[in-house]
Amino acid sequence: MSVFTDKWIDEHKDELVEKLQQCVRINSVRDDDSTREGAPFGEGAAKCLEDTLNTAKEMGFAVKNLDGYCGTVDYGTGEEQLGILAHLDVVPEGEGWTYPPYAAEIHDGRLYGRGTMDDKGPAFAALFGLAAVKASGVETKRRVRLILGCDEECGMGCLHHYNEVEKAPDMCFSPDASYPLVNSEKMIYNSAYRKEYASSVRVKAGTVSNAVPGKAEVFVPVSADEVKAAVAKLNNADFTYNVSAADNGANVVITGIAAHASTPEQGKNAFLAAVQLMNELNLPEEDTDTVAVLWDILKFDCHGESIGIDSTDDSGRLTTNVGVIDWDETGIKRLTMDIRAPITANGELITEKLRDAFGRANMIETHHGWSDGYYVSPESELVSKLIGVYNARFNADAKPMAIGGGTYARHLTNAVAFGTEREDEPACIHMADEHIRIDHL
Repeated sequence: MSVFTDKWIDEHKDELVEKLQQCVRINSVRDDDSTREGAPFGEGAAKCLEDTLNTAKEMGFAVKNLDGYCGTVDYGTGEEQLGILAHLDVVPEGEGWTYPPYAAEIHDGRLYGRGTMDDKGPAFAALFGLAAVKASGVETKRRVRLILGCDEECGMGCLHHYNEVEKAPDMCFSPDASYPLVNSEKMIYNSAYRKEYASSVRVKAGTVSNAVPGKAEVFVPVSADEVKAAVAKLNNADFTYNVSAADNGANVVITGIAAHASTPEQGKNAFLAAVQLMNELNLPEEDTDTVAVLWDILKFDCHGESIGIDSTDDSGRLTTNVGVIDWDETGIKRLTMDIRAPITANGELITEKLRDAFGRANMIETHHGWSDGYYVSPESELVSKLIGVYNARFNADAKPMAIGGGTYARHLTNAVAFGTEREDEPACIHMADEHIRIDHL
């Protein structure tokens, strides 16, 4: 069958690329201001889902739109069902793009745009792969269902709705992580904090908690010359600092590198650079005290050592990320923490340590919660078959691995993540210039 399906996919490559481009050109960031019946996550996500289901229907598949939360594409017969879970929503585009994030331009064999790798590209690869199997006429042992979600990035409300109205598949994989195969995901812990006081500084950074903010906009009530002197003293080459004079102070735009919150070491957190800079300035007393505590407990520490939560097990080492900060004249309105903790970590202990740490700055917790990690045995049929396919295809001897990212797999039983980032390609998920190689589609 592989010879036929490979040939079929080659013959339909242009169509695959064209359909993916059409989808990428739709901004499907969750938009609560444009929700309606049939579009619970906004018009963009609803349009993506409708268009993708229409493409699948034109291919001859049976499709269903589950109230705009998600959609299904079905093929085959059998008592058991294999689920393939992908998503059509994306994170905000951010800044720093070489090519427009929603233009779906092709350069040097790579298709650029938000969602090309996470997760529209894999969704269309799965759809066309299933179409190739259908065209081959091979009868599958199990029914196959492609599930297309619209809220994976902002709470997975799509999958929660699916589980309310449909029976969960017997086994699943999600092409929303890395090759060779992910059979374990860390705990995902999220929390937020605030502090009400009369502040003289302003800081805006980040748009979502699960991404490293690559830009911070800051106002401080000191002269531009003083800020420039502090920047020179720090001599931090990881960031750029654009300093300009303002009424009663200075504006600073700090640029770092955005990254996924599960791999904060791959980014450069612009908010943390802002805290470092403010810690060098002569600010009013309450601002000085607040900044000093934040710098002491956060620094450029992406493992929570200063907070006292660093831990490691076979699923990996704990990571931390400050994702969103909204700081104005009324104080710190919102500061979010995204923590990816080893499976054996204790969520209650993390909560206690964070409260103590931020409490030193008289900040109070406004929210906390976590999603437990998961583990599927390498000996299971699902893992052994998928890793076997990968090793045969690439003449490898790869083993399953653990990640800090969160996929649909953690919300279902007997589910793993299979693809699609490759070890020989630089990470680009949630980053500027996200792309996918066309020959990898």
